[in-house]
Amino acid sequence: MTTRTATCSCGQLTAACTGEPKSVSLCHCAECRKRTGSAFGIAVFFTRDNVRTAGQFESYTRTSDSGHAVTFRFCPHCGSTVFWEPARKKDEIAIAHGAFADPDIPPPSKEVYVELRHPWVRNAI
Repeated sequence: MTTRTATCSCGQLTAACTGEPKSVSLCHCAECRKRTGSAFGIAVFFTRDNVRTAGQFESYTRTSDSGHAVTFRFCPHCGSTVFWEPARKKDEIAIAHGAFADPDIPPPSKEVYVELRHPWVRNAI
């Protein structure tokens, strides 16, 4: 079975993910843009039982655009967000797509908040 490991910038915080993702989603909401510093964010969702985290992390919880709490886990040393836990998907953990150094991580299969997409970003999927 495949295991992929996501890490923060300094390597202190890791998330080892076994098996294939449940889904990969590209999000255009303003909060994902702020979190990534980019035009969108990409979340790789794994079943909670298939994710093992190691290292220290800090947490930040906010309400998502859909009205549910999301708790982000980030490295206290370098500040990279590695994973987050959406309250509306209690059996899943989202891993930041860019935290994987694996070029074979699947691309997004769905796109959300398309109405907020920057006009210069073409259809991403």
